[in-house]
Amino acid sequence: MRILPLLLLLAAPAAAQEFAVLRPQSLVEAPVLRLGDVFDGAGPRAAQPIGASPAPGRRLVLEATQLAALARAHGLAWRPLSGYDRAVVERPGRPVTAEEIAATLRPELLRLGMAAEAELDCGPLLPPMVPPGSPPRLAAEAVAFDPATGRFAATLTVLAEGMPVQHQRLAGRAIPTLPAVIATRRLASGEVAGPGDLRATRLRADRLRPGLAERPEQVLGQQLHRPVAADQPIPLADLGPPALVEKNALVTMVLESPGISLSAQGRALEAAPRGGLVPVMNLASRAVVEGQVIGPGRVRIAPGAAPLRGP
Repeated sequence: MRILPLLLLLAAPAAAQEFAVLRPQSLVEAPVLRLGDVFDGAGPRAAQPIGASPAPGRRLVLEATQLAALARAHGLAWRPLSGYDRAVVERPGRPVTAEEIAATLRPELLRLGMAAEAELDCGPLLPPMVPPGSPPRLAAEAVAFDPATGRFAATLTVLAEGMPVQHQRLAGRAIPTLPAVIATRRLASGEVAGPGDLRATRLRADRLRPGLAERPEQVLGQQLHRPVAADQPIPLADLGPPALVEKNALVTMVLESPGISLSAQGRALEAAPRGGLVPVMNLASRAVVEGQVIGPGRVRIAPGAAPLRGP
């Protein structure tokens, strides 16, 4: 009978504590880390601040000794089961985009002599992180620019609600761009380019080879001799007038001279545009002669044209 009161006496100090369970992983959005982010069952102490949350997009690891100290300091009945116990606290974040950074740098670089059409290359960049849903306020400070080489340097200042001010040093180059025409979709060989197939843009000069189309009118209505992938520039050498006669297509052979007009059916042995020369086989005689394309499916044969090969 004396054992029960002794057990109750030993349990009395623990009853004053909160029995907590470790949260091995947790996700927090607030800038302040609270006891309830690390321990479940912390009771009214759960809202107690215990330090700063990780920076947006980062994580904080609390090892067993740190966790035990936290539990003791805040009256939680918790002890690590081993030295491997730990809590990982992560905070979501979203990166400041390269476009946002470029939009901040561009006005300052233009003021220092950068060409308006230049593209900014910041090189390998670990973008600063900000809390999701908190629009960042960016500023470029201590901006330097060398118009001769295009190289620049600046300090990017990042402000956003729920995080301390960040300063990041940037260095890169302003690269000249040239006008170009790119395909809005994959264009197959033999297709004739229409307005919806093309988009005028500017591309980095160091990534372009000579002989590319620079204006849509250079491509519109032209036939492709080779396929072009979507979002790729179009070489002028791969373009030509659209074929009015296709290879192996049936055509009307027309022979005209003063006072006479004859026609016969033939088969084109090659494709050709308007005005182009094409070998045609006369289906009646099987002779092959050369004619000039004068319209869709129509080939003019010159009077007295010698056969390219006989029947």
